[in-house]
Amino acid sequence: MRIFNKFRGTKGFISTWERVIRFKYMISETAKERCRILAFWEKHGTAATEEAFKMKRRTLFLWQQKLEQGHGKLEALNPGSKAPNHKRKRLWDSRIPEEIKRLRWEHPNLGKDKLYPELKKFCDAKQLKCPGIKTIGRLIKDLGGLRMYPKKISHFGREMSHDRQKITRKPKDFKAKYPGHCVAFDTIEKFLNGERRYIITFEDIYTRFSFAWSTNSHASKAAEEFFLMCRQLFPFSFTFVLTDNGSEFKKHFNAKINELHMTHYHTYPKQPKMNAHMERFNRTIQEEFVDFHMNDLFIPSIFNQKLLEWLEWYNCDRVHFAFGNKLSPVQFMLSL
Repeated sequence: MRIFNKFRGTKGFISTWERVIRFKYMISETAKERCRILAFWEKHGTAATEEAFKMKRRTLFLWQQKLEQGHGKLEALNPGSKAPNHKRKRLWDSRIPEEIKRLRWEHPNLGKDKLYPELKKFCDAKQLKCPGIKTIGRLIKDLGGLRMYPKKISHFGREMSHDRQKITRKPKDFKAKYPGHCVAFDTIEKFLNGERRYIITFEDIYTRFSFAWSTNSHASKAAEEFFLMCRQLFPFSFTFVLTDNGSEFKKHFNAKINELHMTHYHTYPKQPKMNAHMERFNRTIQEEFVDFHMNDLFIPSIFNQKLLEWLEWYNCDRVHFAFGNKLSPVQFMLSL
């Protein structure tokens, strides 16, 4: 009803929605083949069909019945689930699942490999057969996963639901193959007399072309503006965007990436090696520029003006180790 009310009055919506519902369960190739066999059966008879397709007479009548019950729609001939109605269940002493629950409650989210020695002690003391590591994992799944999360309390004293969102992680075997294939973002945080200043950094993994900008805001809106600035500055389009799990790369930043139909990769928590090139640039910019212009961070406009001059030299003239210390990032792009 929410969808209908939202699009009420839109011409052609009802017919379009009916097609969406119809093709939600797409017609399989098996259903098309069964339909062709039924057409052959109607034209040439039962004997010819049995000889040509090695089909039994009762199977043909069953398919015909399904097609009639489905009001002639081909998706009625899609093969159904072949799972048995009564599945076998794991038969273990009831004390073993209870002990697994107790261990997971005492040690939240402890893995099956770590649970095995503890459970083995319990089973030996009770003279029970101890399940193996893989079986412990299956028992945990049968018990609902036994996954626990810390509870959040609002300022009203009520429990807040903790929604863990699934995010896309960078594949382990991923390697940038062309300019703009994967670009990385990160943030450097500095403290100046109790005040915080942030330097948002950017690097193209393939060409090592880099950019940075100073700001006094840690909001996702500032990261979004920096992202759009980098898109205008870098001469190639982006395909994958790699960041850590910082709050500045959520909300507006992530929404802009989705709007542009790009893929947003995240690193695993406390795994800076997944974004090693970006971390190396962060160290370079701090050791060669930021540490010598700390006082300028009080006024971001002055700092950014000097930073632009340094970045121009870094990208155009400074040779890079990745290119055998013979080419700068811009020179490497021109050589492609």
